[in-house]
Amino acid sequence: MRNVLRTWQDEIKKTFSGRADAPPDWTLRLAEGDDPGYHLPGSAVWAVHGSMTPIVGGIRTLLMQSLHPGALAGVHEHSNFRDDPLRRLANTIRWIFTVTYGSTAAAEEATRRVRRLHEPVQGHYQDNDGGVRPYSANDPGLANWIHLAFTDGFLAAHKIWGKPIPGGPDAYVREWAQAGTLMGVEDPPLTEAQLHGQLERWYEGGELRADARVRETVEFIRNAPLHPLLKPGYRILFAGAVYSLEPRFRNMLGLSVPRLGPFPLPVRLATKAVLVVVHFALGGPLRRMGPSETAARKRLRRLGEPLADMA
Repeated sequence: MRNVLRTWQDEIKKTFSGRADAPPDWTLRLAEGDDPGYHLPGSAVWAVHGSMTPIVGGIRTLLMQSLHPGALAGVHEHSNFRDDPLRRLANTIRWIFTVTYGSTAAAEEATRRVRRLHEPVQGHYQDNDGGVRPYSANDPGLANWIHLAFTDGFLAAHKIWGKPIPGGPDAYVREWAQAGTLMGVEDPPLTEAQLHGQLERWYEGGELRADARVRETVEFIRNAPLHPLLKPGYRILFAGAVYSLEPRFRNMLGLSVPRLGPFPLPVRLATKAVLVVVHFALGGPLRRMGPSETAARKRLRRLGEPLADMA
């Protein structure tokens, strides 16, 4: 039994960081740098990204992003997500945590790295009117949709399963707009109302769709190729992501909240339980901070930042 638990814990760590024996080297380098960075302890971004809720928010984000045919074409035609989905996840986590916890130089270099990887991701797709349209991963319009799906996904999951956000939801949207700007988004939302307004324009604009490729992608996300020990918990987290979706987007994706006959299953409570278990597996509650946050606080103390030890 002890070996099974150890394997389960190691697989969770490898899923999120790529290795089970030690934190990735890039997290330790977040202690380097000559400025506090874009975000500080006590910020809304630190509160959201330092919790367990981004696990559900990340699944929700992938589901939402798949509704844009240009974004989906880029993933299908220019990535090996089927063969190595965890590498893509690890790269995304690296960028998120570097922008969240790193110095300004580290955040900007991480973003340049992502944008360089995006340069060859371009091609054409058929729009909903039958026309052929170009797409590019670095296109500001497409980057806007990706940013909206990310911000909305992380915020929605945290509002359901997380603790209160310092400054409220508006603070998170406003602070994370910096990440959108770094990625070339021209008009990132600065309030929750603006976020919902921009999502509404996408929904009403007729550019989103749910077709056979979306259904195929949803099934891949639903049945992600994880270690067998992780699949029961992941199924609950996937159900939580579906639960958190706005009904109109849930309907587009052909998804529904699990039910037992006429009765909805306790997805919200079950998701919370799984997040608590994952938190323990990753080292909580004795280790309150992850390696990225620990390294960031080390840099902030070296710089004499008064907020370095703020909870």
